[in-house]
Amino acid sequence: MLKIRLKRLGAKKAPTYRVIVINSTTKREGKPVEELGYYNPKSKEMKLNLESAKAWISKGAQPTDTVKYLIANCNEDGTLNYKKSETVKLSKKAQAKKEAEEARKAEEAKAAAEAAEAPAEETAEA
Repeated sequence: MLKIRLKRLGAKKAPTYRVIVINSTTKREGKPVEELGYYNPKSKEMKLNLESAKAWISKGAQPTDTVKYLIANCNEDGTLNYKKSETVKLSKKAQAKKEAEEARKAEEAKAAAEAAEAPAEETAEA
């Protein structure tokens, strides 16, 4: 069975990958049937022959999960459509501080709403 997977290249802690079509029983750095492109995860740079990749999938080649993601997020010209995540990860201490601040603001808003209602009730009674 043919697989579309990544072939690791590059130095230690500085990987780059080639997207290749290869027999599933062959080792990772074995001779590929065809090279479809390359991917650099550090710089999020990618070049992929999308037409050829889709042709191999239609012939029965199975892409790995990572390659499936790369194909799904590939532009028509073969570059990666990378979207930087908008969420900011906070430490537990920072999350607790943020929640305490939100709770304090909610209390102040509640107290202000009650204070606004109280004079209105007094004027209605008079």
